[in-house]
Amino acid sequence: MNTLVQSENDFHPNSNLNGVSEDSDAILKLIGIMLMEDEPCMLHDSSALQATQKSLYDLLNSNDNDNGSHNITTTKKNNRCREDDYRSNKQLAKNFSGEDDALEMFDKLVVVDLHTLLMQCAQAVATFDTRTVTDLLAKIRRHSSPHGDGTQRLAHYFANALEARVAGTGSAAYTAFSSRISAAVFVRGYHTFIKACPFRKMSNILANKTIRKLADSAASLHIIDFGILYGFQWPCLIQSLSERPGGPPKLRITGIDFPQPGFRPAERVADTGDRLARYCRRFGVPFEYKAIAQKWESIKLEELEIERGELLVVNCLYRLPNVPDETVAVDSPRDQVLRLIKRINPDMFIQAVVNGTYNTPFFVTRFREVLFQYSSLFDMYEATVPREDPNRLLFEEEVFGKDAINIIACEGTERLDRPETYKQWQARIVRAGFRQLRLDQQIVRHVRNKVKAEYHKDFSLDEDGKWMLQGWKGRVLHAFSCWKPAQN
Repeated sequence: MNTLVQSENDFHPNSNLNGVSEDSDAILKLIGIMLMEDEPCMLHDSSALQATQKSLYDLLNSNDNDNGSHNITTTKKNNRCREDDYRSNKQLAKNFSGEDDALEMFDKLVVVDLHTLLMQCAQAVATFDTRTVTDLLAKIRRHSSPHGDGTQRLAHYFANALEARVAGTGSAAYTAFSSRISAAVFVRGYHTFIKACPFRKMSNILANKTIRKLADSAASLHIIDFGILYGFQWPCLIQSLSERPGGPPKLRITGIDFPQPGFRPAERVADTGDRLARYCRRFGVPFEYKAIAQKWESIKLEELEIERGELLVVNCLYRLPNVPDETVAVDSPRDQVLRLIKRINPDMFIQAVVNGTYNTPFFVTRFREVLFQYSSLFDMYEATVPREDPNRLLFEEEVFGKDAINIIACEGTERLDRPETYKQWQARIVRAGFRQLRLDQQIVRHVRNKVKAEYHKDFSLDEDGKWMLQGWKGRVLHAFSCWKPAQN
């Protein structure tokens, strides 16, 4: 199913569009429209809505504004305050070292116990040892909580997933999660996530700056976005294109996503186009949008309506692992999508992935690997977001908890999250007929400096060959790359 939206160039930027303030109004309007359309009750709490809009705008747009030093300074000041608090607490602790050492030792024992209990429970689930599973889950429940530390929260959600697997309700539980997450809820959780973690934001910055540089003299830019979701990536690029000397190009976005359950499978992806069209009108960027909501491997080349002479970019950030692989079908749908992208023959194919090793069909192995992966994510949140933050709880439950159920409690075609390591992706993409492009080093330095200046010291941004890698405490969690079809 697909729909088409067009936006005429009926609003021309001029000298009144002076810097951040006018840009802020436009982006706040886009986010506000989305929140209020999806959750009308927020209209009655305008102060809360404005606060959500403003903070999300600051996060999304600090990447391209030279006057963002205030945000960086504030962030550094907050980090210094945390360090001062830590030193103060450490000094206090000397007075009670004996008692606190005992408590610390107990906490460490609980951490080890929870991981061990989870692994033992997974092994019992795999052998259908119901009595042992029941006993172990009871022990895990006693030490876990969605309001505790990172390990206790991890154990709580993984216990939920193990219970769903034993009960055979994984698919139903996952579907229930998916149907209850509104756009407004997603925005609030996403706001907290990108504030705490640079992964998605830095990928967006790198992708957008790369596209902007590529489109410097293009008359028409066509972006085919596999996995557009709510379109959060594109407002910053649209704003940048509107400021291009000589005027912006015509922008075409083909927004592709998976069909939603129910009678309107393309509603979300079509709504994204409507909001982007209004945003483009605000900034005077000629815009055309086409929405496609279907299985990606079933998309035909002619449906994309590629025009001669346009600059063509295929963008797919973090969503290709949701396409089934060869463990589901002999002719891998994942490879079919890559072959389609090869036939599209884009000027550039931009890809970002979660670097994961939990795609094995063997349950215990998969559980162990996803336990390692999510331990890093919950540890990251524990170090960067206060435990009492309601949006942390929201994101952990609605995103981490939901994903855990899909990975742990679902099998076959119902298991949608199927990551690979970036080296496995490299082999797969090369096999599909692409050659990897070297990343622009000026842009890489820009995002590396932002990570160092604005985020926790345990975040890392490195390169391996032509990949940009992002991680936490030495574990590579995300990877970014650019490609072009190889010449025959």
